Amino acid sequence: MENIVVTGIRGLPLIRAGDNIPAMICERVKVENGDILSLASTVYSKAKGFTKSLADITPSKRALHLAELNKEDPRFVQAVIDASKDIIMEYPFILSELPFGHIGVRAGVDQSNIDDGMVIFLPPDPMHAAAQLREEIRQLTGKKIGVIITDTCGRSFRRGQTGHAIGWSGFTAIRDFRGDVDLFGHELKITEEAVVDEIAGFANFVMGESNNGVPAVLFRNCQPWTGHDDLYFSKTEDITRKLLKEHCPS
Repeated sequence: MENIVVTGIRGLPLIRAGDNIPAMICERVKVENGDILSLASTVYSKAKGFTKSLADITPSKRALHLAELNKEDPRFVQAVIDASKDIIMEYPFILSELPFGHIGVRAGVDQSNIDDGMVIFLPPDPMHAAAQLREEIRQLTGKKIGVIITDTCGRSFRRGQTGHAIGWSGFTAIRDFRGDVDLFGHELKITEEAVVDEIAGFANFVMGESNNGVPAVLFRNCQPWTGHDDLYFSKTEDITRKLLKEHCPS
């Protein structure tokens, strides 16, 4: 087994709407079959124009109420509401479900790494975004790679943020060990490894969270795996979501 090689892709300029990210990446790194590209969602969203000026947002009564609760700009809160499919928790911060299944603080709406007075939204369909990037890189290079779109998220029970996968293409999200045996011959009955999140987490470590200027990371020599794409719990399976909806203050 070859060692995994991790390369932060440097030299990308500040991304603007209309920029061709696949071409810009391929100008700076040579990809090979089987590589995995991890790309920050903020960069993709900026290139595709999934941004908005706060000056163009008029807060609703609900936004004004939640802004007062959380001491936030009502226009920003309205952007969060607009991006959300469901508000799971209103206070002490807004926790939202997005239309594509991801659950995140403030619906992943971000004000960092963008001009003052602007907000960035997560891609509305990150799975399609990953598949599109993968196909565009195949057309440019002739190489078949995997792609992960990442977002930075907090975690229950632990301090600090990590990178999470919100979209992926070219492999399954979960490596399924059920039915395998461990070193002692015991059958594994529940072990499912979220490989896409593990890769996204390390990519986030390479990218950094402030002014590193590394929005994309390339992984080489990752061994293939088999599994499935059921990364998100259904509403009936998600105990944490159920308890939050029942007991969190509003």
